Amino acid sequence: MANNTFGHAFRVTTFGESHGAAVGCVIDGCPPGLTLDHAAVAAFLARRRPGQSHLVTPRNEDDAPEFLSGLDLETGKTLGTPIAVVVRNQDQRSGSYSEWWHTYRPSHADFGYDAKYGIRAWQGGGRSSARETVGRVAAGAIAEQLLLSRFPALRICAWVERVHTIDARALLDPLAVERAQVDAHPTRCPHTASAVAIETAILTAKKQGDSLGGYIRLIVQGLPPGFGEPVFDKLDALLAQAFMSLPACKGVEVGSGFSGADASGLEHNDHYAWQGSTMTTATNRSGGIQGGISNGMPLDLRLVFKPTATVLKPQPSADDAGNNVELQAKGRHDPCVLPRAVPIVEAMTALVLADCWLRQRGQVGDPWPGLAGPLHRDGR
Repeated sequence: MANNTFGHAFRVTTFGESHGAAVGCVIDGCPPGLTLDHAAVAAFLARRRPGQSHLVTPRNEDDAPEFLSGLDLETGKTLGTPIAVVVRNQDQRSGSYSEWWHTYRPSHADFGYDAKYGIRAWQGGGRSSARETVGRVAAGAIAEQLLLSRFPALRICAWVERVHTIDARALLDPLAVERAQVDAHPTRCPHTASAVAIETAILTAKKQGDSLGGYIRLIVQGLPPGFGEPVFDKLDALLAQAFMSLPACKGVEVGSGFSGADASGLEHNDHYAWQGSTMTTATNRSGGIQGGISNGMPLDLRLVFKPTATVLKPQPSADDAGNNVELQAKGRHDPCVLPRAVPIVEAMTALVLADCWLRQRGQVGDPWPGLAGPLHRDGR
């Protein structure tokens, strides 16, 4: 299996299967001298871990990170060498899958794996399981610390904006939402009344053996202009790739997204204006990215996640012996992936931005022209 590595200058390779001995990551390209806060990495992972509330899978994993390499043992600073992080699996129950391992679960990767490789880890989802994202979150927590060491005003915040038909979008000021508000409720929706309604909807679906999907909103504030490349590695393209690689994510909107098609060019354009030495735009329909490059305005994205594929009602399916059968799935699964997807979205954002920063620094140095205020071009 190829393509388990993400990034260019800040490269992350994840490893492990959902029911294997461990999962984790190897980070290559993290600069030396960063004092790593181990507790912050553990806290980031704790926001993703299963069993954290009655709304998620009851699988009981501590998700405690072990750092195997890349750090000075006395100071805790990064050495500039590969950083290996491992998280041991402690609560695998592969027997839950033994009765129907030969049956392809609806909307899962089972058949695709067999068709592609001729073999698959049928215990859980293997590499396609959300358990794989443990390595992404550990790496993203380190990437965020690296970014904050250079850009202390940077704030990456995601939250559950909608689940099924319950939509809090019009009830929130996206620029005012903070992580503490998001984490205050197990739904990770920062609007209290909506959070209560979402909780009820998720528990109802769980009781009925069903599942729900919805939207996650992402806002990044304090990001300087100049992140991203003009052609293939546009910032929005990199973020979209990062998010679309997540289990259950089925779409990404940047700024106005699909609603932008309802406006004319005159209505949609973001007008530039200097505020002192800072360039701003009067509106932010571009979502902080123009021509693939950040313009200094907040990044504003929405991600849509489908309902969890595993439901606990009988469904028609097919097996690997050529039979059409009925499948009664079992096991421990999230009735809605969105609450635990929030820190994963933040982690992937940090990975993209850390990679963009290091690539930009390598090309033009640090600071670069976009951090210097008004640009004087000598009449050109």
